[in-house]
Amino acid sequence: MANPVKRHSKSRRNMRRAHDFLTPPATSICPQCNEPKMPHRACPNCGTYKGREVIDLKKTA
Repeated sequence: MANPVKRHSKSRRNMRRAHDFLTPPATSICPQCNEPKMPHRACPNCGTYKGREVIDLKKTA
């Protein structure tokens, strides 16, 4: 295997790592309770998905 002949500078190393940062998770707003939720998932606050109640939070609480 080939080995590098010269050392890469800190600037070059940091340019290579420019795309390694973490991105925050995407959120959307629930149309029922206006709380943030993960997209394409039932709202953990009110239990609705696409306008229907899919999780009965009264039973679970």
